[in-house]
Amino acid sequence: MSLRIYGNRLLKTLPGKDTRPTTARVREAIFNIWQERLGGCAWLDLCSGSGAMGAEALVRGADSVTGIERSPRACSIIQENWQLVAQDTQKFTLIRGDVSQKLKKLAGEQFHLIYFDPPYNGDLYTPVLELIAQLKILHPSGELAVEHDPKLPLPETIGLEICRQKTYSNTGVTFYQPS
Repeated sequence: MSLRIYGNRLLKTLPGKDTRPTTARVREAIFNIWQERLGGCAWLDLCSGSGAMGAEALVRGADSVTGIERSPRACSIIQENWQLVAQDTQKFTLIRGDVSQKLKKLAGEQFHLIYFDPPYNGDLYTPVLELIAQLKILHPSGELAVEHDPKLPLPETIGLEICRQKTYSNTGVTFYQPS
């Protein structure tokens, strides 16, 4: 299976249901909301899946993309997808492992835009949001978007505050900024 991103580029995805790619509608909405922030930004893609969000960020002008993904098979696809779209001046880094553990490796770095799309039925939301706030990896003027089941209320964590919420059919997206 493949999916299309900005500029009609095709990306690979994993077969089966190991990952749940962000729908085209949600992806377009996120990038429309963040379009003025993308040029030159540092993007963090948590639970990267196929890498489509990071690839789209690269195509739309991010300086760098960092991703964390647990699945070895997905990491192989992400690497291919990001190599396909990245320009020579852009950097991308992929970290394989559990997001709760590997996020600590990014202490001291800051990201302008963070996209977090964990399994909807998982228990990653609160610990990862708290860790992002604790590590202060979200740039002071940055924004974090969390994809989730719209019926699932997300926490207001210490150091982050909800600045907007959107619902797109079966998908909720909650945006946070530093307090």
